Amino acid sequence: MAAEFPKLQNDRILRAAFGEEVDRIPVWVMRQAGRYLPEFRAFRVEHDFFKICRTPELACEITLQPIRRYPLDAAIIFSDILVIPQALGFEVLMKPGHGPHFTEPLSSIDDIARIVTPVDVDKELKYVFDAITLTRHKLEGKVPLLGFAGAPWTLFSYMVEGGGSKTMSKSKAWLYAHPQESHKVLGIITDVTVDYLIGQVKAGAQMLQVFESHAEYLGPDSFKEFALPYLRDIVQRVKSAIKDLGYSIPMTVFAKGGHYALSELSTLGYDVIQIDWTINPEEARKRVPDNITLQGNLDPCALYGPADSIQNATKNMVNKFGKRRYIANLGHGIYPDVNPESLAVFIDAVHDF
Repeated sequence: MAAEFPKLQNDRILRAAFGEEVDRIPVWVMRQAGRYLPEFRAFRVEHDFFKICRTPELACEITLQPIRRYPLDAAIIFSDILVIPQALGFEVLMKPGHGPHFTEPLSSIDDIARIVTPVDVDKELKYVFDAITLTRHKLEGKVPLLGFAGAPWTLFSYMVEGGGSKTMSKSKAWLYAHPQESHKVLGIITDVTVDYLIGQVKAGAQMLQVFESHAEYLGPDSFKEFALPYLRDIVQRVKSAIKDLGYSIPMTVFAKGGHYALSELSTLGYDVIQIDWTINPEEARKRVPDNITLQGNLDPCALYGPADSIQNATKNMVNKFGKRRYIANLGHGIYPDVNPESLAVFIDAVHDF
């Protein structure tokens, strides 16, 4: 498969992920293909969100939009973490101004019987794989293409809450009231996620990121029981499978708000750990061994400031991380009302370091 794709011209992010020397710090931005770009908003006027996800040509075009505009060091396939719940039989709608909405979430343990399992990812999520393969060709080797998936606890919480939540109280109630059933659902999600990530690599993804976006809602004990084992299972099974297929793909884990678990996350086998803006990079480096790359972690709101403020904040961040084993990014996804020119200032400031 690799021989069929254009030769990669910029491998900075892959080299940084594996701890190799780089000529300059690589940078990309979570949600870089998205709502802050006027060209994306124009697309959304004509196309439903999940229609874009399910149409390889449209997903490819959205993925390429920020690459045309900025000197980024990676592209990330345009998709959504909730395609896995959809593959498990849940109807998920994207409501403008409100975010994702599950028409029939898991309301009781009896609803577990509604989950479609096992899932044939090659059939149910083929559109993602096709988008990845198409995008690899359309990128013409300019930068690597990243694939991703949501982590089991994060997806489980969406499936129970039915959408976003400020407390995740419904899904956390399951962990306390129905721990055995919670583990059953988390295991089902894990199995699909493993197959999904392996499929992305086979389709052409050159790096993978697992988003544990709701880690901040768990305490250390709950995280160790209901999140950590599944994050470990994913990286071990995916890496074993792709090694057998002849691939060596770096994997990143991002437990947003989970800096309390940095030491534990460091033991799982991920090559890169993304951190959010709520922890000092120097403190994170103390907790994460030198053989693991750090990624992050500028406060996304820093991009609301003037150019000199963005430059100073970026310089301060990079100084704390250092050049070795570091990938620059925001501490979370870019917000939809950020001026696109502000992102250009951030990217240039990293590259000018």
